[in-house]
Amino acid sequence: MNHPWRQLLHVEPKAGWLNDPNGLSDFGGLHQLYYQSSPDDPAGGGRKCWAHRTSKDFFHWSEEETVLFPDLPEDRSGVYSGSAVVLPHEIRLFYTGNVKEPGEHDYILSGRQANVIAVTTLDGSTMSPKRVLLRNGDYPADCSCHVRDPKVWKEEGIWKMVLGARTRSDHGCVLLYHSEDLAHWTFASRCTKPDFGYMWECPDFFRLGDQGFLSVSPQGLQHEPYRYQNVYQSGYFPVTGRLEEGQLGEFAEWDYGFDFYAPQTYQTADGRRVLYGWMGIPDGDYRNPTTDLGWQHCLTLPREVEAENAVLFQRPVREMEGLLDPPEAVSSNGVLPPACVLKLTRTAPCFALTLAEGLKLEYQEETGVFALDFTDEALGAGRKRRQSKGMACRRLEIVVDTSSVEVYLDGGRQVFSSRFYPRTHPVQYALTGATGTVCAVSL
Repeated sequence: MNHPWRQLLHVEPKAGWLNDPNGLSDFGGLHQLYYQSSPDDPAGGGRKCWAHRTSKDFFHWSEEETVLFPDLPEDRSGVYSGSAVVLPHEIRLFYTGNVKEPGEHDYILSGRQANVIAVTTLDGSTMSPKRVLLRNGDYPADCSCHVRDPKVWKEEGIWKMVLGARTRSDHGCVLLYHSEDLAHWTFASRCTKPDFGYMWECPDFFRLGDQGFLSVSPQGLQHEPYRYQNVYQSGYFPVTGRLEEGQLGEFAEWDYGFDFYAPQTYQTADGRRVLYGWMGIPDGDYRNPTTDLGWQHCLTLPREVEAENAVLFQRPVREMEGLLDPPEAVSSNGVLPPACVLKLTRTAPCFALTLAEGLKLEYQEETGVFALDFTDEALGAGRKRRQSKGMACRRLEIVVDTSSVEVYLDGGRQVFSSRFYPRTHPVQYALTGATGTVCAVSL
């Protein structure tokens, strides 16, 4: 029998540890989802591999065999994050082969190899021999040993690759490479912002219309009351012109909740830009009690990403609407189905929704502050409060799974994602200052 914290909507491992989404692609009529996996240890130790799942609709998944293992000298310490390119009859996968050398090293300035490695698959599952494309000596001389997470795409008739990097003087940046054949790569330029973290992980570049966006996960940002509240952040820069020119606009966070990191996007066969994030975070000061049960972490829901005036909006993929039971009106209190969607409209200056008697979502019109606040420490497993300022918070779409919540404000201009661990099911709720509906999700 499944544990009550086993989720219904979110991808999570049966055993072991899950982190970054990788190699997202639409190939052979299926959504190909890879993710970093430590199958031997729910705390993240042991082998670092790529697990694989496929789906026609984002919600009914086939769990395939693990596809990439650390079995080369150039990836012996872990198959780290990367991306996919869909070609007419194959997928080309690119990832970082991590190597930690023995000896007295800090593994920042010495002792680490970061190798860009490529493999090809004709079916999404069977992998070709690995080919090493870039090594430490191929990166700019002022870079540390921390260069990783290749994202590859085609633009202007050439192949482009971005890599997240940390310089030897502790400045985060993105390295841009060009290629004519996906095999031989030449350094082109770098993108950075002064005094904006010491390491930029998991870069991604895409365009929506004529507007470009560079997504990164910077480490080392100074925390502020209403932004940059996690140990590490994830967000995007609007890009003016070509990425090679490095004209980055103002950074905006993808998600203000406790559990979000290392997002990656891809374009579906019907032209949508879809994002997955890791619904977790490295080095956090809170925990996930499923670790004691043998598994840890999940991915976010797949989210459609759209742009308006260089601002990105996120919403659950439209396929989820087809899973919803007929709506029922919410009341001032009640119980929720195991997985459900609440669609609420704020009707008063103060709004509050309490879940499981200890997770409070609230908005004060006078201050313009929206907060996700755990009043029950056990329910949040050490999570306390995350907040943002400046939203109207007129409409809320809240997706509740058995041990997670995703909150989309005003059409998804801001999102809050968090794990939570109710002691009992079904989850109780209490609502003030809003009306709306709740729909059970049936898979």
